[in-house]
Amino acid sequence: MDDIDFDRYDRIRPIRWTGEALELLDQRRLPFEVDYVRCLTSSEVAAAIHALTVRGAPAIGIAAAWGVVLASRAVEALDGGEAAVKLQPAIEELNAARPTAVNLGWALARMRAALLTAGQDWRAALEAQAHAIAADDLAANRRMGALGAALIEPGSNVLTHCNTGSLATAGFGTALGVIRAGVAQGRIGQVYAGETRPWLQGARLTAWELQQDGIAPTLVADAAAAHLMRTGRVQWVVVGADRICANGDTANKIGTYQLAISARHHGVRFMVAAPSSTVDMATPSGDAIDIEERDPGELFGLGGVRTAAADIRAWNPVFDVTPHGLIDAIVTERGVIERPDEEAMRVAFG
Repeated sequence: MDDIDFDRYDRIRPIRWTGEALELLDQRRLPFEVDYVRCLTSSEVAAAIHALTVRGAPAIGIAAAWGVVLASRAVEALDGGEAAVKLQPAIEELNAARPTAVNLGWALARMRAALLTAGQDWRAALEAQAHAIAADDLAANRRMGALGAALIEPGSNVLTHCNTGSLATAGFGTALGVIRAGVAQGRIGQVYAGETRPWLQGARLTAWELQQDGIAPTLVADAAAAHLMRTGRVQWVVVGADRICANGDTANKIGTYQLAISARHHGVRFMVAAPSSTVDMATPSGDAIDIEERDPGELFGLGGVRTAAADIRAWNPVFDVTPHGLIDAIVTERGVIERPDEEAMRVAFG
């Protein structure tokens, strides 16, 4: 990690705690407007998570942790145990904002556990835990980036999907952290970013993030990915995950599964980079994952302009599941799992 200039490749912070409010970089307005939404209540944080003001599994968890801190200001309790009971409705509201990303429930469980072991200083314990969740995520991302980059042969080109960078985390990013580290070490030449319909996280967010670091991305339509692989221009697909199951199946932004299929067909290697908090050993396989569906109307237009015919129906799943057999490596801050399966996951995560 000593050869990675983090000051150059880690400039963006989507979540800011002021001591009074939670400020969230409004990712719906990027790349043309850089604007922070100010949240003063846990309900406002839950609404921001649901509306995709803040997005990305780790960032959602961090935001929710601060949401609990905000909720605590309306609660009077003698100790953490009493506070945990009174804060349960707020925790449940935050947890329901996005059902697929395991980091959300994981972060809220950490906050609740901090309450249950706290005495009269439970407010300070809550705030310390929220700070720790963010700090742990940043450290994990930097470690993960170095581990993932080490798998990539110098001179390689990569394709990524959705946005897995600083905007989706406490900083540096997961899959985009691997790419940042690979560029810094001279391992990665060209970065291709899929546009990622319907919210265009690749076109709006990933391309913008890479520009901030002086990395010139090449944007490709989602439908062009298989052809890109066929030309031999990419050697790795590097993506993130919102949930990793006990058998190594992973849930990620819709469109990831078809990239994995195309990569296997064309001999392109496929990497999933995510913090260990994304691993859910209680979910046996991808078949058990609750796949979130959003408003079908998101498919009917682009940038506020309707492009679809009137009076039609649409199906809008937000995530899909990539079977472990299509994944060459899962990278977390704990290490690399090559050719993941149930046995390898059990060895790594118990």
